[in-house]
Amino acid sequence: MDNAAIARTLETIAHILEVEGENPFKVRAYVNAARLIEGLPGPLAEKVKDGTLGELPGIGEALQQKLTELVATGRLGYLEKLKARVPEGVLDMLAIPGLGPKGVRTLWKELGLSTLSALEKACREGFVARRKGFGEKSQAHILEGIAFLRRNTGSFLLGDALAIGRDLVSALEKSGAVRRVSLAGSARRGKPLVGDLDLVAAAEAGVPAMEVFRQWGAGAQVRASGDTKTSLRLESGLQVDLRVVSEEEYPCALQYFTGSKEHNVALRARAQKRGLKLNEYGLFKGERRLPVRTEAECYERLGLPFVPPELRECQGEFAAAEDGKLPVLVAEGDLRGVFHVHTDWSDGHGSIEDMVRHARALGLKYIGVSDHSQIVTYANGLTPRRLQEQAEAIAKLNARLKGFRVLHGTECDILPDGSLDFPAEVLRGLDFVIGSVHSSFRMSREEMTARVCKALSNEHLHILGHPTGRLLLEREAYAIDLEAVIAAAAEHGKAIEINCHPQRLDLESPYARRAAGLGVGLLVSPDAHWAGDFANLQLGVTAARRGWLTKTNVINCLPWKQALAALRRGPRG
Repeated sequence: MDNAAIARTLETIAHILEVEGENPFKVRAYVNAARLIEGLPGPLAEKVKDGTLGELPGIGEALQQKLTELVATGRLGYLEKLKARVPEGVLDMLAIPGLGPKGVRTLWKELGLSTLSALEKACREGFVARRKGFGEKSQAHILEGIAFLRRNTGSFLLGDALAIGRDLVSALEKSGAVRRVSLAGSARRGKPLVGDLDLVAAAEAGVPAMEVFRQWGAGAQVRASGDTKTSLRLESGLQVDLRVVSEEEYPCALQYFTGSKEHNVALRARAQKRGLKLNEYGLFKGERRLPVRTEAECYERLGLPFVPPELRECQGEFAAAEDGKLPVLVAEGDLRGVFHVHTDWSDGHGSIEDMVRHARALGLKYIGVSDHSQIVTYANGLTPRRLQEQAEAIAKLNARLKGFRVLHGTECDILPDGSLDFPAEVLRGLDFVIGSVHSSFRMSREEMTARVCKALSNEHLHILGHPTGRLLLEREAYAIDLEAVIAAAAEHGKAIEINCHPQRLDLESPYARRAAGLGVGLLVSPDAHWAGDFANLQLGVTAARRGWLTKTNVINCLPWKQALAALRRGPRG
């Protein structure tokens, strides 16, 4: 298990203990351990292996034993015992956005509600609203949360699916049972949420590959298994399908199992117009299979250049390909630096020096430190005085650095009235300012749009952060007119970030494409709170590619001086 999965396990334990009414100090111990592990610069497994687990602050003997078991087996008997004591429906309630363990405890212990359906019925009948501590608004929010959960049932974060996919691809490649193997499906296209995980492999025989697959998924439910396809359902609920084909079938099979349904229908129709037949087994002229050695050749045979997987959604890629106007999409290696980096000055888990070391190791040339502003007290937001102290610390660090630059900024809250959390005299001394909404999410669409557009008119704001505020599988986006926001950004010369956090991946690709078309600069921003968050840049670049972005559209593909100049270009004339 990686650090993020271990942290989620500890958080689940904390939530169940809180639902049961356990000692708050015990609950807090698991929460603190989860945050600590999530912020570690390296895998927890290394500390288990070298026996230094006990050196971590707050990790006593009992937690050491549990973490060792988790790392060794991927399971935890203690958690399974806890789950057995609490009805499954009560655990489902913990996923309702905004409800929290204390609210779940009240609903279960005091109101006798132990399933989502029972809770939904009680809310619709007004039963919950009449109980102390809830009310009409809380009841309405619970109903919204239940609807949100049902809409997202069976969905998984792209980042989680890709981690599993990379592990499986590596296992198959190392086994020698396959000649070629690749992710396919919506994960390869980079959709922020995926329903399952598809892999396609080429092998002389399918049986050895399937054996490797089943061994990799030991403990998972085998839903179907044969010589050419095996389906596993993991404990998380994610279904993983492996298809094994011949070497000559592989290119067209990979194309077929990658493209969206609409893309594949259009491509097959194109083949038919040329007297050909295209399917997962190959490209045929009558009964004769045409030689296709690569996925690119599959497109070339049909008179098209290679269409990158991220664009295979039938949203204009065929017309662009025919006209020779497919973009050269931005790549991770094009990034010169990143903005939106948090440190331990606010709610980050690493020092500025830690973040610099990790960024340099990735080949980046600059980072933009942007800790939270003063109103975000829960995240240790910086006061103007602390912001000045941070500026002095960064200046001293820059004096020592060679070939690397630390830019000083802030993630400044956009207040409900559209003003910024710091006054102009504070903001004008910074290299850059990111404006983000972190409060009052339930404003009307008109109010939220006016709020953000007003902020975009502020001369001291340069970048709009996570534009919709969504947290995938946890919280809906707030109501906002993104077309109006993008137009305001274009008018005032502001940039918009594509937030790389796996739960955000915000801005969505159609709006990123729209923004670029209006001349709005975009940034691929890690929203990093510890060094490991830089790995999310891959997700952000994928999101940018889905938005048809080239490196000329992405400001942080520029050297730092040019990037700052692009951020400060001001209103269009």
